[in-house]
Amino acid sequence: MSNILIAPSLLAADFANLQRDIEMVNASEADWFHIDVMDGHFVPNISFGMPVIEAINRHAKKPLDVHLMIEKPERYLAEFKKIGATNITVHYEACTHLHRTIQQIKDLGCLAGVVLNPATPVSVLEEILPDCEMVLLMSVNPGYGGQKFIESTYDKVRKLRRMIEEKGLNTLIEIDGGVNQETGQKLVEAGADILIAGSYVFGAKDPMQTIAGLKNIKR
Repeated sequence: MSNILIAPSLLAADFANLQRDIEMVNASEADWFHIDVMDGHFVPNISFGMPVIEAINRHAKKPLDVHLMIEKPERYLAEFKKIGATNITVHYEACTHLHRTIQQIKDLGCLAGVVLNPATPVSVLEEILPDCEMVLLMSVNPGYGGQKFIESTYDKVRKLRRMIEEKGLNTLIEIDGGVNQETGQKLVEAGADILIAGSYVFGAKDPMQTIAGLKNIKR
């Protein structure tokens, strides 16, 4: 890809005006909607339920990138596909049988990805990486938006990029947490393909222009 993909995170949207914010993303240069699903167990917050995601899907004109921050995600994969998920990412730390879960996602016809928390090294992906279409690296601790970017993420991206290239794979690297114009540029230079941005986009005076700025980042 010549350009990176931008996925605004609806966790930072105005829930009282959610359709308005969805229409803004539809009209913007963004590529995906990023949707964080939290269960209050794997992470200490609770976010979107399935009826809300189904409602988002009715208005969204771009793919839904669904990030499951939940325990035993395999229980709900078919339901998330049914309500509109295009991509599904699950946490390495939350899956007892990760290979099986990734295959379930693929069998549903979704792009399949693994998520790593900040303290989890990319080396754990050695065996599963060939089966992953995406790897999402958390650059903040999962559970809340608006956190400070963890600087060691740049090295983590570089390590993962080397692993992908050494194996001759096309796996995409996605980043979630603390993304702005400055960190986004450095992440892309390190090897990232997809930038998720929440507070930076929805807290901006001109969200569409902010998205355009991120989309303009060059490799």
